[in-house]
Amino acid sequence: MKTILSIFRQAPAPEQRLPCALSIGNFDGVHRGHQAMIAQVCSAAQRLGLSPTILTFAPHPRQYFAQLNHRPELSPPQITGLRDKLTALANSGIERVVLARFNRAMAEMSASDFVTNWLARELNVRWLLVGEDFRFGRQRMGDVNLLRELGGQCGIEVHTLKDVTDEHGHRISSSEVRAALAAGDVERAGDLLGRPYGMTGHVIHGKKLGRTLAMPTMNMRVTPRCAARSGIYVVRAHGLGLLPLPGVASLGVRPTVEDDGRILLETHLFDLNIDAYGKLVRVELLQHLRDEEKFPDLPTLTAAMHADAQHARAYFALHGL
Repeated sequence: MKTILSIFRQAPAPEQRLPCALSIGNFDGVHRGHQAMIAQVCSAAQRLGLSPTILTFAPHPRQYFAQLNHRPELSPPQITGLRDKLTALANSGIERVVLARFNRAMAEMSASDFVTNWLARELNVRWLLVGEDFRFGRQRMGDVNLLRELGGQCGIEVHTLKDVTDEHGHRISSSEVRAALAAGDVERAGDLLGRPYGMTGHVIHGKKLGRTLAMPTMNMRVTPRCAARSGIYVVRAHGLGLLPLPGVASLGVRPTVEDDGRILLETHLFDLNIDAYGKLVRVELLQHLRDEEKFPDLPTLTAAMHADAQHARAYFALHGL
């Protein structure tokens, strides 16, 4: 159930502070665990006449502290970019997202101020759902027991949700999705997400090298710190017609022809000559074929690209679109 989403980069103005049912988190990927939480938020909102709302942060708190401590390697890879995250939240029934800036003031806010000022006053929270291990406030001093105590004083009804598990009893989490993507296991990632893993972006101009190799591609910039493993994938593209289109794509830095380190998703669609520049396209990664390689010359690269395309065609012959 997709809704029209209202996005706030800071606390809403007083006249826009609708009483809400809220959940808090980064919601990277909006996986099946997140979806279970969102379903409860939406159900409570409908029952109590509240606005279903999400509070999330940019940058990710772990990214903020990684940069603060000059430890960039501790910054978590991103499963989805902001556009895909917001789309998934809207598709799940959320009506409002508060995208709060995580900065020094937020990091140093006391647990008491976070509940009484931010949640109760600034966001007008009446019903709140968090995970059982939720921590908040300066140095993560607040826990669920303190949240219930402070929330009760402010008229916030506090609920918790146990971990959501898959059919094998494994916890569904953003960390599990990142691990699957890092391994190139997009099938497992899709199972955890409840939908095929993909990325959305506008098609940009490239160097047109693919045309000279008889494999024209459409290029998209990829979210920084993309969690997906670099390499060659079987893909399908949405947004260029009524039906999805089959293809093969390269995700990575193009080591044979580039040296600037910029990550791109280059998608070759089969048997099509279409002008996609500027269009908003979603590309779903269906199967990882191989890792990215640096080839000694263009003929070797070309042979590998055509072999990849044949493998992708075989995939669709077996599985369909």
